[in-house]
Amino acid sequence: MTTLLDTRLRHPEKAHKAETPLLRKPEWIRVKAPGSPIYTETRNIVRENGLVTVCEEAGCPNIGECWSKKHATFMIMGDTCTRACAFCNVKTGLPGALEADEPERVADAIARMGLAHAVITSVDRDDLDDGGAAHFARVIRATRAAAPTTTIEVLTPDFLKKDGALERVVDARPDVFNHNLETVPALYLKIRPGARYFHSLRLLQRVKELDPMMFTKSGIMVGLGETREQVMQVMDDMRSANIDFMTIGQYLQPTRKHAAIDRFVTPDEFKAYEATAYAKGFLMVSSSPLTRSSHHAGEDFARLRAARVKHSGH
Repeated sequence: MTTLLDTRLRHPEKAHKAETPLLRKPEWIRVKAPGSPIYTETRNIVRENGLVTVCEEAGCPNIGECWSKKHATFMIMGDTCTRACAFCNVKTGLPGALEADEPERVADAIARMGLAHAVITSVDRDDLDDGGAAHFARVIRATRAAAPTTTIEVLTPDFLKKDGALERVVDARPDVFNHNLETVPALYLKIRPGARYFHSLRLLQRVKELDPMMFTKSGIMVGLGETREQVMQVMDDMRSANIDFMTIGQYLQPTRKHAAIDRFVTPDEFKAYEATAYAKGFLMVSSSPLTRSSHHAGEDFARLRAARVKHSGH
């Protein structure tokens, strides 16, 4: 349970905000508490390598399941973000200097865990000239060297006002480039105030222009007050940018200081979103209450690759 003191330490910008109500979670949202031996082994590898995971920092509900399968999403460039999104539980503030040996530590952990598919994300680093793009590239290349058979998925910041940053990451050749739009455009000012919807969409479109064969992926949360028609429009926008894979998951409120949940979207509604997204031409769709960007990322990547082969005929 996150206390008021925790909120003040992690989110000083939210300390004076009025508290919002916490809605009781429906049955379909509840998950088992973590605690298997493999979960403990995964946690130990993360600790021994001095790494940060978004699984822990963002309070992901799937951590027990994923870590019990030795799946983890590594969060590079520290645990402190320069943005203050209304939905996110990652700490906000002025980050420290980049750690020069982090690429090798991440690569070593991926090799030790024997991951078939690794997901690497980061905090936003608006304080860096390139937004951390060169560091991302170093992590990708170190992972290729330490674990040559592992496929790599990056979940990047938007690199807003960082000319040339995206090109550096794409040039390092990850297998999947993921950047989440997070919500519908109408809610950006409230939910993602430091970002720009069109810029994020254009970032993903630019990846395809730089490397048409690189898989692109993006996701949104629902339950924030968006309408079905607005979600459909985001789907159309994503397809216009040639995005291959869309994820849709339920927003869960980290603390009373974060954006309030408008409602819990039902499993049937998620299935309807999935059917609609496939009809619009996505190669892969993951749409369920507990869907998160990197949940089942390895299995989904295998399906994504198979879908491309099926659609292209070779």
